Parts: sequence; structure tokens; C-alpha cells
Amino acid sequence: MKKLLILVFLTLNGLSGYSQVFDFSNVNLLGRWFEPTMPAEPQFAAKYNSCYGYVDPNNNKEYAIIGSSKGTHIIDVSNPGNPVEVDYVAGRRDNCVWREYKTYQHYLYAVSDDAPPNSLQIIDLAYLPDSVHVIHDADTIFQKSHTIYIDGNKLYCGILTTLSTQYAMGVYSLNDPENPQFLADLNSFFPQFSQVHDMFVRNDTVYASCGFDKLQIFKFDSINNSFSQIGSLNTYPEAGYNHSSTLTNDGEYLIFADEVPAELGMKIVNVSDPGDIQLSSVFRSNQGATPHNPYLLGNKAIIAYYRDGLQIFDVSNPANPVRTGFFDTHPQNGVSYTGQPYQGAWGAYPFFPSGNILVSDMQLGLFVLDANVALGNPTVTEKSNEWRITLQPNPSEGNCVLMGLKAQKWEVKILDIHGRIVLRQSGTELQGNTLNLNIETLDQGIYQVRVEYQDGSFSGENLVKR
Repeated sequence: MKKLLILVFLTLNGLSGYSQVFDFSNVNLLGRWFEPTMPAEPQFAAKYNSCYGYVDPNNNKEYAIIGSSKGTHIIDVSNPGNPVEVDYVAGRRDNCVWREYKTYQHYLYAVSDDAPPNSLQIIDLAYLPDSVHVIHDADTIFQKSHTIYIDGNKLYCGILTTLSTQYAMGVYSLNDPENPQFLADLNSFFPQFSQVHDMFVRNDTVYASCGFDKLQIFKFDSINNSFSQIGSLNTYPEAGYNHSSTLTNDGEYLIFADEVPAELGMKIVNVSDPGDIQLSSVFRSNQGATPHNPYLLGNKAIIAYYRDGLQIFDVSNPANPVRTGFFDTHPQNGVSYTGQPYQGAWGAYPFFPSGNILVSDMQLGLFVLDANVALGNPTVTEKSNEWRITLQPNPSEGNCVLMGLKAQKWEVKILDIHGRIVLRQSGTELQGNTLNLNIETLDQGIYQVRVEYQDGSFSGENLVKR
């Protein structure tokens, strides 16, 4: 695959005259946000950490959320060529290494794992684009958490610390989103595990990255608020500190990263039988780079790498992943990877309806990227009018009509903000190129509508479920 170089002269946010050479292939830079005066925290000299995305259901505007050493920045990326900060929420403390984010409805949950003083912050995004409202900033629910994950109406917290106790993992109910209620902790059932660094959760099955305790799989019983263990993987090639994972749409394969020691490869394992997990492959980008956080969009693995930026792999054959594109957000290392290992991409967010991908670089801030070629998506110019699909009514509470389908074999997929298929329908016959969709079972929120034909896959306007 041919590597290309681009010389970017940045004029964003006072960076006029600042130039940088970014190595890339099949991924293009759309825009970037960076605050020149942002102080680096003293431990790893990082200025930024995690990123996430939010789509306003009232106008479909897309917002990036990025953490810094000082707090949380809300960036309007609806015009990706000109990202604009619309609000900022200071953290309970500054000089932070870790911040993590997830959204539920119109609420943003912000956590940090830095030393006290620290707190859970709950931020109401419903008032955008004018402002955001902080509705909770205290240690009364919990003081800190290393990572969080939201599955349905439950908030899972890894390495959870309250004012009195530290838990490997805890889970809260979001039935009242402004006041999460504690349900259970993992240590009450499995005291041998000291930490769950991160977790991927689907339908209360928890794929727990337990650091040097490797990969453990638990089931949360939401009736009895209890945990049971259904699988584990304690030995595998290039094993280290099991850091984070993501699951394929069909639930057959888990992709995970080991963070420590540096330079370990990504792994794909078959988890269709959690009691008998089988390794499918070990793969990597460039020798010397360390994978940090993986994500999945269809059959494409999107991975944020220390020292190696954003890397995209086709994992449709789990035994033989193939790199389809990349964008190195931290090119100062070139191919030598010298100096501080905690440089480059921390995280990514590939779930915007627009298809644009966010990447947070620890030193260089927020990147907005176009990865359509690497993802195998058609560009706008490749979409003819007959492929443009629309929905009526939209927003909808229960039933809507999908219009603009082609009269051939088709499959309609509805995907949530995590890229998971929540509804699918297929067939060969249509009446007037329309299809009735019943979305009553979907939760409120924004969904991507994707139509697949034999000659390509196409996305239309976003579906808003009221």
C-alpha cells in the first residue's frame, strides 16, 4: 500500500504558520482543533486524552468532546474544515492524565482517574449550541473511575473509587440519568480481581480487560444485581496488560489490545463459546507502535495507536487482518519511535452519521478525518440520485417510510451510535421503491440507516427516534 505525505499549513485557533508533515494512506485530514497554550501534565507530558462524539437530535449537528489536562472541551465539528469550541467545562482538578467520556440521551458522563480532588461530572448537552450545563460535579456518587461504558440504561465503571472503597468494577442504573444509582460491584462476587481497566458490554455480557489478570468475561444479572463468570483467556501470544476491546456485530469475535509492555500486537479471538476462547490472529501496524484503543465499524477495525495515529484494518477474515488505511497524527517520531512512549493517538470516535472520524492526539489535539476510502465506503460523487435514501416522518416515534431503494436484492440495517446493528430487514421486492420500518422497539436517539446492495452500501439521512 503506497504511503503518501501531506504538508499541512494550519491556520486554526491561532496556529498560522505552524506546519506539520503527516503520513497517511486512504485517510484524509478534514480539520483540526488545538489550543496552543494548553499545559502538558507533568507525568507523561500529555496535553489531551480521550475523545467522544455527540449528535444533537434536534438539528443533527455533530460535536466532538475531547479531554485535556485542564478539563472538557465541546467542539462543533458540523463543518469539519472549521472545528469551533462552543463550550468548556473545567475539571475538578487540572494536570490530569486521564479523562473518559460516554453519553446517554442528552447527558455527558465525564470521569477522571487522577488523584483527588476528583469527581464524576454529569453535563447536560440539551442546550447546545448555546451552552452546556453541569448538573453534577461532586464525589457523592463516586470520586473517580478509570473508564466507563454504557450498555442500555446501565453505566459500568472500571477501577471505581468512592470516598470509602475502591472496586475493580461497579455498575450504576441510569433510570434517573441525573442521579445514577449504584447496583453492584464485581469484588463482592469475585474478590480475586483487583481491577477492570476497561470493558466492552453488550446485553449485560461484560468483556473485561483486567490488566495483568488478562481477559475475563462476566454476565451481569440485572434482576438480582449480581455477576457470574462465563469465560476467561489467561494465556495467549504477546500477552501483557490487557487494556481494552471491541466486539464484532455478530458477537463472534473480540478484538483487544495489550498496552504494557510497549509494541505488543493486537489480538482477535473467537468468543462464540466463552468457555472455549480461541485465538484467530495477532496483527500490528508498524513495529514499535503500541495499540491503545480499538473500535469496530462493520468489518473494519479502527485503532488508536501510541506513536502511530489512526490505523484501519479489514477484519472480515479474522485469521488475516489487512490494513486498508492510516493517518499518523504524531509524525515527529517518524519510523524510529524514540523518546516518550505516551505520544500519539489516545482514542477515536468513528460513529458519526456523517462518517467523519475523530481522533485525539495526546500532544497535537483533535483531528477530524475522512476515512471513506479505507472503510470501503463510496464517496459522495459515487452516489447517484437513485441511491439517496430518505425517511418520512423523521423524527419518528414508531413507524416511518424508507424511500429511494433500488429494485434489487437489498438489506436495510439500522445502527446505533456504537456501530451496532439494532434492526435489520432484507428482501427483493418493493412497492414504489419504499419500505415501511417499525422502530417502536428502538430507544430514543439517533441512528444510522444503511442500505446494502450487491454493488455497494449506501447511507441516507440519520434516523431520529423520539
